[in-house]
Amino acid sequence: MKLFVGLGNPGAKYAGNRHNIGFMALDRIAADHGFSPWRKAFQGLVSEGRLGAEKVALLKPETFMNLSGQSVQAAVAFWKLPLADLTVFHDELDLAPGKLRLKQGGGHAGHNGLRSIHAHLGDDYARVRLGIGHPGHKDAVAAYVLHDFAKADGEWLEDLLRGISDGAEALAAGDGQKFMNAVALRTAPPRSSTTREKPQAAPAPQPPQDDSRSPMQRLLDKFR
Repeated sequence: MKLFVGLGNPGAKYAGNRHNIGFMALDRIAADHGFSPWRKAFQGLVSEGRLGAEKVALLKPETFMNLSGQSVQAAVAFWKLPLADLTVFHDELDLAPGKLRLKQGGGHAGHNGLRSIHAHLGDDYARVRLGIGHPGHKDAVAAYVLHDFAKADGEWLEDLLRGISDGAEALAAGDGQKFMNAVALRTAPPRSSTTREKPQAAPAPQPPQDDSRSPMQRLLDKFR
């Protein structure tokens, strides 16, 4: 059993917020891979299914971001999971919009959801860091993350979520590189070559096969 946790805040008021991109990622995985309907459990919402050979539970804590660790700890304890089987999807200010990084362990970098999980379980779990960009000043961060994505963000956000869904099976199997490659194919697909073939030089004119001109005539023709 693997546990994927998406971080966000519950309720329609927050559904489109940048802070809720973790919820969005899990919603896309559940919808694309035929997971069970969401049900209430562990102070959150849970959906279960399979990704390849792995049984996977998806958890969206409904404790609000700052208390996410309560919900995650309850789920980890119920399924008796080692932290190696836990992956948390969360918004990341320090990555450009649409960028994604996979990280194992480490600090919480001031993210309140991760801070809460650290307090309840420690830091030895995987994180999928989902770039939302930075507003430019730390005083603007709270309003920025609790504001809906702009219309202009729609295209890259859709590509990112599709890529996460495409690579979810690889992530569940522990193949981080294959997961990242699947995301990259959606967010930065290889461009078709725009190099045009160089035009070939026109063949040099060939002398007539039967040249009956006199030597003097051939010499004069060269200077025309």
